[in-house]
Amino acid sequence: MNKLLASVATVATLATAVPALAADIIVVAHGQANDPFWSVVKNGVQKAGEDTRANVEFRSPETFDMVQMSQLIDAAVNQEPDGLVVSIPDGDALGPSIERAVQAGIPVISMNSGSDVAAELGAMLHVGQSEFDAGKAAGEKLAEMGGTKGICVNQEVGNVALDLRCEGFAEGFGQEVTVIPTMNDPTEVESKVRAALESDPDVDTVLGLGASLVGEPAVAAVNALGRDDVLVASFDLSAGFLQAVVDGDAAFAIDQQQFLQGYLPVVFLALHAEYGLMPGGDVPSGPNLVTQDAAGQVIDLSAQGIR
Repeated sequence: MNKLLASVATVATLATAVPALAADIIVVAHGQANDPFWSVVKNGVQKAGEDTRANVEFRSPETFDMVQMSQLIDAAVNQEPDGLVVSIPDGDALGPSIERAVQAGIPVISMNSGSDVAAELGAMLHVGQSEFDAGKAAGEKLAEMGGTKGICVNQEVGNVALDLRCEGFAEGFGQEVTVIPTMNDPTEVESKVRAALESDPDVDTVLGLGASLVGEPAVAAVNALGRDDVLVASFDLSAGFLQAVVDGDAAFAIDQQQFLQGYLPVVFLALHAEYGLMPGGDVPSGPNLVTQDAAGQVIDLSAQGIR
């Protein structure tokens, strides 16, 4: 009996000493290479890989390119990973590739964009925020703060998630809103915001859809014109935009906690591969309005690529 117990103890010790077979998980996102927002998502992905010991790859096109992104998803499916994480800025363009993954038996979780189409495409759940509702909340807050005529600065027109933010903003704001399309270029954003304010002095509210690429140059445009009557808010966080909120040059930032959008899907898929576990529904990572009283506390974490 003692020998049997000793043998069992030895086997148990060996089992706990040898790590479980690591899951292979591929993340395909639409984020452009020059967008700091996506570096935070990638940080979340990498941290989840470290914490779960999963083998994780992060892939994205160099520009906002749905053809290239669908090709990246198809290539991932061909590798037969244990799980696939995708953002879905355009369900029509990416749907066939995502459905191909589901049909191949690969568990899929969507993150960041695509909450409105993820379930019908076969994703197990979505980690992100309702973009329309987030835009509406921002619009309501800006109207409450005294805004009467607004512009919504969209650096990726055609990205359904960003289009929904502008639509939600218009509904929540309840006043006239014009969408200003730009490229993913801070210099162009600053120029176009300045031109919009100069051509129509009644515009007193600016909503940006990305802090680094739109929010910060929008603040610069407003300051250059000396328009301290203009409210500026932006989706997402950057140390520079948060400092503008602290200084009173911007109203607030809308935080969707994109670190969680990278981190949680990888953890969920690793747990699913190992134990068959999966949450029973979508996980809302935002929105949270970061106003002047809280912005200072978040600046260091934003600079570290966590917030």
